[in-house]
Amino acid sequence: MITAGIDCGAKTTKTAILKNGQIIGKGLVLTAFDPGKAVEDSLEMALQQAGLARRDLRRIVGTGSGKKAVAIADDSVNDIKAMAKAAFYFLPKARTVLDVGAEEGRAAKLDGKGNPVDFAVNEKCAAGAGAFIEAMARALELSIEEMGTLCLQSDKEIPLNTQCAIFAESEVVGLIHSMTAKPDLCKAIHDSIAGRIASLVRRIGLNEDVALLGGLARNPGFISSLARQLKVERVYTPPDPEFAAAVGAALSAAEDAE
Repeated sequence: MITAGIDCGAKTTKTAILKNGQIIGKGLVLTAFDPGKAVEDSLEMALQQAGLARRDLRRIVGTGSGKKAVAIADDSVNDIKAMAKAAFYFLPKARTVLDVGAEEGRAAKLDGKGNPVDFAVNEKCAAGAGAFIEAMARALELSIEEMGTLCLQSDKEIPLNTQCAIFAESEVVGLIHSMTAKPDLCKAIHDSIAGRIASLVRRIGLNEDVALLGGLARNPGFISSLARQLKVERVYTPPDPEFAAAVGAALSAAEDAE
C-alpha cells in the first residue's frame, strides 16, 4: 500500500510517501504566498524521488496549520495526532513528544500505543518557535546553524523575557549594544525558547523518553537547552525531523485505507 502525507506549515510544506510502512519519497518547498502550489510542488517532488505517479497513491492525508490548502487530500488529521503517530513510528519508547516549527510549538503525552492522552500548544507568541531564532540570527549576522553551534560554547545564564518575542528581541538588541559575547547571546536565545517549550511539558507532565520533532530538532543548541530545562539526559530526534508530521499523516492515511 502506498500513501502520502502532506504537512502544510507556515514556512515550509513537506510531503512524505510511504510504501508498506517504509519512507520511499520526500519533498519540501517553501509555503510562501501560495500554499496550494506548495502542496502540489512538494507532492511532485516526493513522487519523483519515489519514482511514482499520483495515480499510484492509495490515499493522501493532509495536516499542519495550512491543511485546508491540501485540497488534493482524501482527509486530514490534526497536528497532535500526526506528531504522535510520527513519534511512535520513529521512537516507539517515547512518551513525551515535542514538535517545534517556525510559528508554534506543541507538546503531547503518549500512552504505550502511541496515542496522545494530553497535549499543550504554544500558538500565541513566536518567542516559543523557530521564527524567533531566525529573527535573532539576522540581528546577530549569523546563520541559524552558526547560532546553534556557538551557544554550546557558553555556560552563562542570561535571562530573557520569554512571554513576548518583541520584548525579548529588544533585550537582545540591548545586550548586543553592551558588547555581550555572541556565544552568550546565542545561548540566552536558545534557553529562552527552550524554557517556553519546557513550560508546555510541565503543563501536561513529563514522561520520559522525550522525542523532539520539527525543524528545531536539527539545532544542537536548542536540543542542549531543552535537555537542561527538562532535566533529562537526552532528547531523542528522528532522521529528517522536519518531515515527521508528514510521515504521521501518511501513516494515518495507511490506517484509513485498511
